[in-house]
Amino acid sequence: MKLETRNSLTWRRFLPIFVLILFWQCLSSLGIIPRFKLPSPVQVFLGLRDLVELGMPPGHPLHYHILHSLYRVFLGYVFAAMLAIPLGIAMGWSEKLRMLLGPIIELLRPIPPLAWIPLSILWFGIGIKSAAFIIFLGVFFPILLNTTGGVLGIDPVLIEAARTLNASDRDIFFKVLIPGAVPSIMTGMRIGVGIGWMTLVAAEFTGVKQGYGLGYMIMTARDIQRPDEIIAGMLVIGVIGLCIDGGLRLLENHLVRWR
Repeated sequence: MKLETRNSLTWRRFLPIFVLILFWQCLSSLGIIPRFKLPSPVQVFLGLRDLVELGMPPGHPLHYHILHSLYRVFLGYVFAAMLAIPLGIAMGWSEKLRMLLGPIIELLRPIPPLAWIPLSILWFGIGIKSAAFIIFLGVFFPILLNTTGGVLGIDPVLIEAARTLNASDRDIFFKVLIPGAVPSIMTGMRIGVGIGWMTLVAAEFTGVKQGYGLGYMIMTARDIQRPDEIIAGMLVIGVIGLCIDGGLRLLENHLVRWR
């Protein structure tokens, strides 16, 4: 019974996607949507096949573009998380540190990561370092703010109860603050990975040394007027982002089983 319920929920979840694809194909087949502006799902599928078999540009297959983009996202994401999580916990714990760094963070946070592209190219040149820096900027602030908010959102009664039980500051920090902030940290990490993908594609538009990257692939398809491959590349990015978000959800469920 439970298996049938899960299968039913899975079917219902993906049913709107199937309906949308069918509706899109019908509009394209009837000529309501010009195919040179928005290719049909069949054309997009054939474009995806060409990306896998021939590559874009030719000789640059899709899986290499995916690996290079994943590597750039991984670098920027890991460095951002390694810095933002400890700093966010410290800012939530210390009011003085929060007052000291808060104005600086609020000054830099509204600046779009894409606005840093000229400086990143000037500082790091065109390549992995430049792209990783842009991704770092996109990921850093969501994780930092959510981590700080998670620490500040912990019920003070829990902290007072721990002190009543003669818990040291160290015990409160590691057994109350950090576990209590984990849900907010994971939310920040999920938001950050989405922004990281958006900034990566834009960063790759500016150029890449190796000739690989999903953003570079889409830009090349645009230059030779292949909208089917452009949309296929966009869908690949969406699927990868969905898979990463699903992995973070599983990690969150594992870390906060108590919730």
